Amino acid sequence: MELEFDDPHEQERWYAVNDGVMGGISQSGFSVSQGEGRFHGEISLENGGGFASVRRQPDGTESGFAQAKGIAITVRGDGRSYQLRLKSAALGDSSAYRVIFTPSTDAWQTLTFPWAAFEAVRRGTVLNDAPPLAPEDIHQIGFLIADRIAGPFCLRVKRVATVASAASADAEQPR
Repeated sequence: MELEFDDPHEQERWYAVNDGVMGGISQSGFSVSQGEGRFHGEISLENGGGFASVRRQPDGTESGFAQAKGIAITVRGDGRSYQLRLKSAALGDSSAYRVIFTPSTDAWQTLTFPWAAFEAVRRGTVLNDAPPLAPEDIHQIGFLIADRIAGPFCLRVKRVATVASAASADAEQPR
């Protein structure tokens, strides 16, 4: 599985799920321009809000997860922490596997995460009794921001790809 953002129609595959589902008023979206994707918007803490997310519709490339040892993202941030989230058939719809990262603000950075780096969560709470992430069960990817800081945000994404070898999947795991 490999996503690059050269095709502007890629943004049509992404959709937002923000805190409005719980009464909040945060806003977000995903746009594609000049070879990069951008997860952007504004977090509001009003009405108990404080998170925004985008998810990508499956298109058959998800089957590429089964043979991989992990996932790598090439990103550039804004000083805030984000989550890479993977939806799995092993968890309910309100749950996902996540890894938290804070990308560089001044340069593109490739972050690589083995499957074991992901933890199961439901609405921000770690699910200690969940099974480990099984890559063959992944059916959706997404990004989320939930740092409880009001204001604008922008995560720039150049590439998302599976990692073929265990050595490269263990390369970099920032928290």
